[in-house]
Amino acid sequence: MIRTVSALILVVALLSACSSENSGNAGQGEGAERQTPIAAVEIHPRDLSRQVSLSATVAPRTRIRLATRVSGRVEAVAVEEGDAVSAGQLLAQLDVSEELAELERARAGVEEAELEYERTAQLLERGDVTEVEYQRARTQLRRARSEVLLWETRRDFGSIRAPRDAVVAARHVEVGEAVSGQDALFELVDLSELVMNLGVSELDVVHLQIGQSVPVRLDAMPGKTLDGEIRRIFPTAETGSRLVTVEVALPADAARRGVRPGFLGRVRMAIDERPDVLAVPASAVGEDGDQRYVYVVRDDRLQRREVRTGVSRGNWTEVEEGLQEGDIVLATNPIDMRDGQAVRIVGWRG
Repeated sequence: MIRTVSALILVVALLSACSSENSGNAGQGEGAERQTPIAAVEIHPRDLSRQVSLSATVAPRTRIRLATRVSGRVEAVAVEEGDAVSAGQLLAQLDVSEELAELERARAGVEEAELEYERTAQLLERGDVTEVEYQRARTQLRRARSEVLLWETRRDFGSIRAPRDAVVAARHVEVGEAVSGQDALFELVDLSELVMNLGVSELDVVHLQIGQSVPVRLDAMPGKTLDGEIRRIFPTAETGSRLVTVEVALPADAARRGVRPGFLGRVRMAIDERPDVLAVPASAVGEDGDQRYVYVVRDDRLQRREVRTGVSRGNWTEVEEGLQEGDIVLATNPIDMRDGQAVRIVGWRG
């Protein structure tokens, strides 16, 4: 009898314990909602300006190939590479002995023609010659004078002079050499106007304009930045590459600061500038027909928000309307999410 009572007490105790455990589990399931773990991003201004990196060789804007206009032997050379020359300065002298001889003969012809003209004029006053003879004598005098001008010009062609202030970049002649017409004797450059001709994509050149400031760095002068300026934008793109040449002028004192033609210059600058815009990860933007939307996290729940997007730069998309600074937004693809869904932030992006 005692054993039967003890067994009954044990059975009742086990049943009570099981009942209590089941009641506790049931209470926990009803009071808690499952939260989806997500990654989020806090909205704050970003720089979505497009950056372009270009390089080009520094070159003088003006390069003059100075050629001779007559044939002859070089008698003297007055300059060397690197010399600064001024407008009109003598660079080289050719032998012009033949031209000088022809000039003297032409001057003698002028004297003879002047005497003939004066004699004919006197005879015309006395009526001893006709008007036609007088006009012929005047024409001969004009012809003789033009002959003098011709040989003076040819004599002057033997003196090779600088057409403007410049620096001698190359010298292709030595004393004693024989040169022919159109042979290049010197190359002159103007170091006060150094430029870089950049090849810019057709997609980027539309955001550039004449007068725009351009930062220039030179491999030969690390740590220094020159303030260049867009001087001109060529009117057409190259057929094959679709690149448009953009000429960037370096500061006028660049040569005095050590810059030389041939240096490699690099440009990294922002175009289509958007320095302070609100942006979200590109993957966070959902599409619903013509509408764009994101999910904002409020009180551990998702709220669908319609937005108007702008440009995309890399992994980020500009939001022009619909968000404000400080909003917390779902940072991943929203396609499997729903409005009002409970979430738990387990990671941050950006």
